[in-house]
Formats: sequence, structure tokens, C-alpha cells
Amino acid sequence: RPTFIRMRSVIANPAPHAMNTGASHGAALGAAEVEAIKQELDFPNEPFPVDENALRHARQHLAARGEQLQAEWTESFDKWAAENPEKKELFDRLFSRTLPRDYAADLPVWEPGDSLATRKASEAVLQVLGKTLPELWGGSADLAGSTNTIIKGEDSFGPESISTSTFKASPLGRNLHFGIREHAMGAILNGIALHGPTRPYGATFLQFADYMRPSVRLGALMGVDTYLVWTHDSIALGEDGPTHQPVEHLAALRAIPDLAVLRPADANETAAAWVAALEADPAPKAFAFTRQNVPVLEGTKEKAREGIRRGAYTLVEASTGTPELILIATGSEVQIAVEAAQIMEDRGTPTRVVSMPVMEWFLQQDRAYRDEILPPSVTARVSIEAGIAMPWHQFTGFAGRNVSIERFGASADYHTLYEKFGMTTERVIAIIDDMMAAEA
Repeated sequence: RPTFIRMRSVIANPAPHAMNTGASHGAALGAAEVEAIKQELDFPNEPFPVDENALRHARQHLAARGEQLQAEWTESFDKWAAENPEKKELFDRLFSRTLPRDYAADLPVWEPGDSLATRKASEAVLQVLGKTLPELWGGSADLAGSTNTIIKGEDSFGPESISTSTFKASPLGRNLHFGIREHAMGAILNGIALHGPTRPYGATFLQFADYMRPSVRLGALMGVDTYLVWTHDSIALGEDGPTHQPVEHLAALRAIPDLAVLRPADANETAAAWVAALEADPAPKAFAFTRQNVPVLEGTKEKAREGIRRGAYTLVEASTGTPELILIATGSEVQIAVEAAQIMEDRGTPTRVVSMPVMEWFLQQDRAYRDEILPPSVTARVSIEAGIAMPWHQFTGFAGRNVSIERFGASADYHTLYEKFGMTTERVIAIIDDMMAAEA
């Protein structure tokens, strides 16, 4: 059981003049105070003195003991490896951070006409990956049922004594119960990833990413290999209202260096997002998934796997091959871009739709690819995302427009909210018309 250790301390003890002062918290003690400390401790007034007896003990006895322990461990490990060749093969694969050749071969593929929430698509993907990747495990901050992050058929992690009628626990369980404590979940994920060699994931609503931001930031700083599943990714969450509806969160999370935010448009992009995240270099990856159903779009089955690796790709090409207008969108708003593009094509304006599920990865591409997807000569650009527009100006420029949400949400059903907040094809067309008129 946990042990609570309470220690009373005095800051800067035993510095005679700086001890128990606020100044000692943020300033160097100085040479005179360091000398006074050494006098207080009866240390010689020399820089970094080391007792000769202690040094001799460390170099001789401790080094020899370490060599002996290492030799004993190596002998034990070699014996285990010889007796367990399959486990040794898994050990080598995990510590080399390689994936099985066909680990993603059985991932589901969806067809245009299908419709499901990307959180549900992620759940389906997770079941397949759970079978082929024993190193993948995780849970949620008490939202497993809503975030769809349970690996079915697997035990919960913990001693068997905590088993209940709802879940069976075992020391090798792969479903983690983090409790309602998002910051702790993020910190625990960091610790698991730092230990290695497994791949941990943790889930909550996107709105609650705020609660775990310090641990997410620290994970990005350290380059840990964690997978953050954030669902209910927009005002389309619905009736819970603005306290639960993320508006500024995508922009704020994209501002964290070395954190990739993956917001797939449909089920096929969701599967591709998981694959791309697993195959990318070690660093935190965050998924933003919808609560509401979204249609499976034409072209994602063929293009998403490679497109997501590069951060953005042309989902719908202009009828002439050379666009006069580019619509850029992520997640659930890509369907709006596709609908708006068709209307503009019917009007005679060649329009390209760019799906940009991973803004950070697109910005890492070479200039040639970025210009291929967003030709500099095409300044008529509109971004569409159910969040604030702050990150999008770098892509749309001064001549472009941004369809966004610049205020907090409200309590209503998904369709009503998208209508009231202007996340509709009609508003996109109106903004395009305004932009075109300004350019004329």
C-alpha cells in the first residue's frame, strides 16, 4: 500500500545568512555564503573536495561490486534467453522499437457511405492493434466507455485482489484505470514510456487536456513515446455545454513544441493516424477524435495512409488539375469542405480540398511538397476547423479567410450548434464569395 512521507525542511539550510529567506529560492548564494556553509559543516574551504578514503572506496570496492553484479545478471539473462527463444525475440523487437512486419494488415477499411464517429473507428483499430502489438496498453481518466479505449478481452492492470464484478485485474493486465486525474495520467504515461519498452496510451475528453498540460509538455520536452487519445473534440460534444466543449484547445496544443496533434477526418484517416503515430519517431502524439458520427469520404481509403504521414494531402483535386481555390480542413470539418468544393465546381471555380490532419508534420515537409499541396500562386484559400483560427493564418495568408469558432460554445445538440456557430457549408460558401469579391 502507498506510504506517505512527510518531511519538514528549511530552505537553504544550513547557510547562516540565506537560510529561511525567500531570496535563497531564486538567487545564487555567492562565494562568501558558500564559504560560511563550509565553515558551518567543518568542510575544507576548497572547490569540490572529495575525501580520499571515500574516493578510494568508490573506485575499488563499488566498481568491483558493480562488475560482479553485471556479470551475474548477464549470466542469468543469457540462460533465460536460451530457454525462452520466443520471448527473447519479443524482447529484442521491443527494445529496438521495431514493429512486426504485418501488424497493421488486418486493420478495418471503411467505404464511402459508411458513417461513424472517429472515436468509434479508433476503438475498432485498437482491437486489432491490441492483438498484434502486446506492447500497446493504456486506459483513461475514468472515461473508458466514452473514449472507447478498452482493449476487449484483456484484464485490467493491478493485483488480482482489486478485481470486481465489472473487471478482472492481473499484474499483466493491459487496461489501466487512471482515475479522474488527468495530470497524474499524463505523468504516469511519461514514466511508463521512459522505463520502456512498451507503448502506453491515455484518454480523456479534449477539453480536459488542460488538466494534463504540464505533464504533456514535459513529455514533449523529454521526447517520450506516449499516445494521447482526446475525444469529443469540438462543440459537437453537444448538451454538456461550453465547460466541456473545446474551442481554443487545438491551437493551444499545437503550440507545444514536439507534440504532434492528429485530427482525422473519418474512419480511414483514423486508422491511418494510428499507423502513422506508431511508425513515427519517439515523441508524444495526440489524437483528436469526434463524438458525433462523420461520413467516410471518397478517397481516404486510398490516400490517407501516405497523406497523414506527410501531415496534409490533396483529398479532392480541382477539375482542371490546377485550382483557383483551395479549401483546407481537419477532422469533422473536412466533409464541409468537400461539400463546398462541389458547389464551387458547379459554379465553374476549380477547387481543391486539402485534408490537413497533422499540421506539425506538414510544416516539417520540404518546400517542394508544401508548394505542391498549397501552390503559392493560389492565394484564394479558406480554412475550416471548429476551433479558433489562430494557427491557420500561416496557411491562408492575408488574402485568405478562416471559418472558425472564436467564442465559447453552448448547450444544444450537435446540429443546432454547428448551425448557430456557422460550421456549415452555407457559411463557407458565403465566406468564399466575400473573399472572391474582395479580390475582384
